[in-house]
Amino acid sequence: MIDGFVDKTVVITGASAGVGAACARAFAAAGANLVLAARGVEALEAMVNELRAQTRVIGVPTDVADLAQCDALLAEAQATFGELHVLVNNAGMHQRGALEKIPARAVAQMADVNIRAPMYLSTAALPLMRRAGSGAIVMVGSLAGMSPLAGAATYSGTKAGLRAFAFAIADELRGSGVQVGVVSPGPIDTGFIMDDMDAVEDIVFSQPMSSAEQVAEAVMALARGPRNEIAMPAASGKLSAVSYLFPSLRRLLRPALYAKGKKNKDKYRQLRARSEPSK
Repeated sequence: MIDGFVDKTVVITGASAGVGAACARAFAAAGANLVLAARGVEALEAMVNELRAQTRVIGVPTDVADLAQCDALLAEAQATFGELHVLVNNAGMHQRGALEKIPARAVAQMADVNIRAPMYLSTAALPLMRRAGSGAIVMVGSLAGMSPLAGAATYSGTKAGLRAFAFAIADELRGSGVQVGVVSPGPIDTGFIMDDMDAVEDIVFSQPMSSAEQVAEAVMALARGPRNEIAMPAASGKLSAVSYLFPSLRRLLRPALYAKGKKNKDKYRQLRARSEPSK
């Protein structure tokens, strides 16, 4: 559990855009030392340059599917700042569509990025947090991990596993000074879904959209403790919990949610078209 973030070292994966970038800006504003990880070197350098005047920050190009690169990320954090206090497992991958239409290797890659990497990084980071005297591990999950979503079988499965992992180690570490939590958002207004709207299941858009900044606020709240999960929006979290407990109800509601989502998707598409500069 972290009381404040001034001079605390925070590692964020997937930090060059979307929720990861919002987390980087939020922790920078709170005075944390930042270790930002992402695959895209140029976008990562741009984020480091943006925040350099505000806080101590380094970028470590990292593919979290490569365990050796995960080791190098944590080693660089320790070498640069001496301690590690917060790990934000944000990097994620989602290839959308029916399972039969997705290459088997893409399924394996999603599992590597979405669940194997957070498990590995969390395990490797724990001794460093113990040495620092306190710490926090926050997983960026999804409402799809609370209620399985057709057209996102692997994504739902990995996020459900990540949620279960977070809850289990939170119980293991209770009273240790290391806080563990998972934020489970619905649709987020980032390129992760908005740049590929046509491929996203209509039902995703049936729920209210959160901003990346709102998710970052939830990440920081979980790092402070004592809560272990924030589902957002709250009403969508309750609906997802009920849908999981009563699968027949989920199937009954699905047509109406798909219809609502399709209408909302059309509205988002029209808004985006209006905001784009004319050619």
